[in-house]
Amino acid sequence: MIKKATGEYLVNSTLNTQSKTSAAILGFLLLIGLSVLGLSLKQAIIEYKLLDRSVTVKGLAENEYPADVVIWPIQYTAASNKLEDLYAQVDKQNVLINDFLIKNSISTDEISISAPTITDKLAQQYGGNQTVEFRYTALQTITVYSTDIDKVRAAMPTLSQLGKQGIVFSQNNYDAQIEYIFTRLNEIKPQMIEQSTNNARLVAEKFATDSQSQLGKIKRASQGQFSISNRDKNNPHIKRVRVVSTIEYYLAD
Repeated sequence: MIKKATGEYLVNSTLNTQSKTSAAILGFLLLIGLSVLGLSLKQAIIEYKLLDRSVTVKGLAENEYPADVVIWPIQYTAASNKLEDLYAQVDKQNVLINDFLIKNSISTDEISISAPTITDKLAQQYGGNQTVEFRYTALQTITVYSTDIDKVRAAMPTLSQLGKQGIVFSQNNYDAQIEYIFTRLNEIKPQMIEQSTNNARLVAEKFATDSQSQLGKIKRASQGQFSISNRDKNNPHIKRVRVVSTIEYYLAD
């Protein structure tokens, strides 16, 4: 009986020892697993914070280009007391201006003549007793539309020669202002966007260097609106084209 009891005691002791060992191993493995999981979560949080760091910069691109279309309204006035004489005068002066433009290498398909605006000054007096020298006046506009800027600009200063032939030009009317237009914006857009992006990256790289960081990839970018303006008031035929791009870059240590 004593032997049997001793045998059972040894068996139970052995089982208890094995259970404790298994529990210890399981606990150790669980501890290792939790440690690895903790390190992974910590690394993920660090990486997330690194991805969250960024810098936003602006890049400017500004270039000058010649205009490629010119609109030149030539406006003059005529006056007479007889309506038929007024129209005859307008027709004569139209011919003089048209011949002048053709002599300056401006083709007929670049010239358009609008109908004159006739004003009856007596009809505008509303019963007044004012006297006028000429009852009828005409405002006539001849427009030059050309893509040859240099040719048209060369002809402009010599237009005053027609003043010696009795043509009275209207130079200060708002409707008679010369326009220079730049139509090739779509052609230069890719080049200017690349230029503004490169300028933005230079600024971002300088910021990253100063903050002891490394510049990463683009996080987001937005292209500003293109603007076209005259270089200055004396050179409206030269256009300044401008665009600003806003770019956000990732930063990393």
